[in-house]
Amino acid sequence: MSALDTSPPKRSNAFFSGLMRLMRDPMGAVGVVLVTLLVLSALFAGVLAPFDPAAIDVPNKLQSPSATHWLGTDQLGRDVLSRALYGGQIALTVALVSTALSVGIGVVLGMVAGFGPRWLDNLIVLSFDTVRAYPVIILALAVGPIFGAGLKTVIGILVVTSIPYYGRIVRTSVISASKADYVEALMAMGMSRVRIVARHILPNIIGPILILASMDIPVYIAAEAGLSFLGVGVKPPQSSWGLILDDGYKFIRQTYWLVIAGATPLIIATLGFTFLGEALRDTFDPKLREGV
Repeated sequence: MSALDTSPPKRSNAFFSGLMRLMRDPMGAVGVVLVTLLVLSALFAGVLAPFDPAAIDVPNKLQSPSATHWLGTDQLGRDVLSRALYGGQIALTVALVSTALSVGIGVVLGMVAGFGPRWLDNLIVLSFDTVRAYPVIILALAVGPIFGAGLKTVIGILVVTSIPYYGRIVRTSVISASKADYVEALMAMGMSRVRIVARHILPNIIGPILILASMDIPVYIAAEAGLSFLGVGVKPPQSSWGLILDDGYKFIRQTYWLVIAGATPLIIATLGFTFLGEALRDTFDPKLREGV
């Protein structure tokens, strides 16, 4: 009976105690609220949006905010609020997909580099350094015209430029962990390197990696908006916060609401995910919580 009551309750209690600590932290609570609002507004954009974001109504173009159009209309008469809500779907899709692919591929390459043969380590590190040598914007402007602007191009650029970041972190952690006494003992007992990494090293490093990834989500959101602003990202009739900002920049003398509608969600997303990531790090990282 005691065997049934030991492990699961401890894990459950640790999770809920960590969640309570997160909500007691003012920064964490604000982060949770902002991220929840952002996610819900994107998920239920079809319900919350008062108009079709792609519906053109030229006679009502560049209208100021009113009871009908809360954030006004753009140069084609499209409702800006509706476009901002649907832009959240694009932003979160790019951020979550890019984060998942970058972390997944970076973790695999980092583990191979850190626990593999020396020649393979050198080759992977060289490829990391080569990719990181190119700024994201410069690489996007060079690659965008080749593959064409679009959602897949944005995700591809962000993934390729982010893999070295996570790969290097995992490589360093694996090299450090591989020198531990228990790893050397497992290798002396004949356990394969793949099994050691999968069962004993990866569980110890995946937590901090995921926390770092949560803090990088606003970076992906801002990058998508920036690339769309430059014409490399998504194209109309899709809605993006970057496209809204681009329209606001073009008509800055006639409209102010376009810039506000495009910038405000970016600010909320950046603050929300940054606060949440900082609070998660302080809450679930024992070393930081103990001040080590």
